[in-house]
Amino acid sequence: MKNKNNKEISSVNERIRIFCLGGLDEDGKNMMVVEVDQDIYIIEAGIKFPEEKESLGIEFIVQDFTYLIENQDRIAGIFITHGHDDVMGALPYLMKNIKANIYTSPLASKAIHKVFKKERITGSKIHTIKRHDQRKIGAHKVVFFPVTHAYPGTFGLAISTIQGYVVYSGEFIEDYDDLHDSYRGDFTTCSKLGNEGVLVLLQESKGAERSGHTAPNHRITEKFSQVLEQTDHNRVFVSVYTQSVYRIQEIIECCIQYDRPMIFYSKELRELVANLEDFNVSIPKKLVLDPSYIKEAPDNVVVIISGQGKSLFKTMSNIANNEVEDIVFTQNDVIVIASPVIPGVEKVFKSMENDIYKEEGTILVLDRNVLSMHPSKEDLKMMLFLMKPKYYIPVKGEYRHLYMNSEIALEMGYKPSQIILLDNGQVATFENRKLRSCSMELELHDVMIDGKENWDMAGVVLKDREILSTDGVMILAIGLDAKTKKIINGPDIQTRGLIYVKDAEYITTDVGKILEDTIQEAVANKTYDNLTTRNEIRDKISKYLYKQTAKRPMVLPVILEINNQ
Repeated sequence: MKNKNNKEISSVNERIRIFCLGGLDEDGKNMMVVEVDQDIYIIEAGIKFPEEKESLGIEFIVQDFTYLIENQDRIAGIFITHGHDDVMGALPYLMKNIKANIYTSPLASKAIHKVFKKERITGSKIHTIKRHDQRKIGAHKVVFFPVTHAYPGTFGLAISTIQGYVVYSGEFIEDYDDLHDSYRGDFTTCSKLGNEGVLVLLQESKGAERSGHTAPNHRITEKFSQVLEQTDHNRVFVSVYTQSVYRIQEIIECCIQYDRPMIFYSKELRELVANLEDFNVSIPKKLVLDPSYIKEAPDNVVVIISGQGKSLFKTMSNIANNEVEDIVFTQNDVIVIASPVIPGVEKVFKSMENDIYKEEGTILVLDRNVLSMHPSKEDLKMMLFLMKPKYYIPVKGEYRHLYMNSEIALEMGYKPSQIILLDNGQVATFENRKLRSCSMELELHDVMIDGKENWDMAGVVLKDREILSTDGVMILAIGLDAKTKKIINGPDIQTRGLIYVKDAEYITTDVGKILEDTIQEAVANKTYDNLTTRNEIRDKISKYLYKQTAKRPMVLPVILEINNQ
């Protein structure tokens, strides 16, 4: 890179470190970190939904923020490229631990403000990024460029360094059809960055296995139009993820074209549609019906139901089972699934399908042959061609996706030494325009979110739930005289999920004797202590139960010391 006097600028002393705290070899939980000397730039903060068999009450999983908390005084900015959960969902949990400036798109900014107000998060300024913005953030210039994705205002970004730009392409597709400006990508900036010099390009990998371009196979307009043509006298219920704004707009535009009245069923969806007015989305008022009139609505009404993950499909199941108070589902109704089955919701989706078929309802799944709005092979090649990076880092996706993304670069003539496949916590360090090291530096732990707060980074609570779900629990209670330590009550033994007591009464008898003998022995030896004795009881009974049942249930001994006076 050269200065304005066309003299070469020394890059010897500048050090760039690039790593991910999530999003590699997994679906979701995306977070990329770029360090340029002392400045830390965080790109995205997403959640991941747990696998069905591993959920055990977990709502979702977020990153280990330890490194960011320890170095929060160095954070120059957090970049949220769009408003989807896999890039934005963990932001509230991060911001409860640090204070930093946030840079995002106009619609995502409204969503973040709403969440922060609900969670009472203060102290962080949210900056709205406009198309083609350039800002000095920390000690470096950051260039933003618009891309086409399922969320309006999505952008990629380039961080200027002495060694060249560090670029994240954003989640994008090539789509050259007539689009609203909030969706239209502009690749002239990408070409300009490539000509100025890109050191590293980071690109997502979720669509790297797909040949060709994603467009036009990401659209549902044609399929949904056919549904409306064939159901002009049927009530239609459409499921769609709230954050799939592009798809919501497709559904609305189809309804307008076929003059079908619409009901936006959830409050969240109605707020989103109201915000879309800022993007020149205009809906004839005569076609929008209030949800309170759903029972009196005409037969050809389209009820658009939005939500996230499992909850959306559970709502559709409840409608089919007539478990929703204001909707009476009939055999003439048609349910249209316009929301993809993302990892972690497969079981709930299949259950929903079963429920609808049992009620003899009609279900149409539009998304089976529709591509998600992520770059396919030719899209990725186009960005690589324009950027001409010296090094290439595939990000976002399971390992097979990362591998296929790296193969694309190899096909385009890149050497294996120029392609960097990282694990979460592995740091790629660049000095003097060269990769100097690529070592595992951070030991990371998934953070489980149960309800509203995170818990149990080490997995202790999760292990307890696993034991309860497989081997059951045994609770033992006994009462002692607080002064003499003589047994005056019990023992009382209860089991759940371990044995059928009537068929194994000898087990409860033996367990009761172990309980009594252990206490009496400790009292006789003058070593009795409530906590110590309970731990000893737990160990002895656990060994006994494993010998008898080959199970390791949770054993919970309770010793009540009663003051008889």
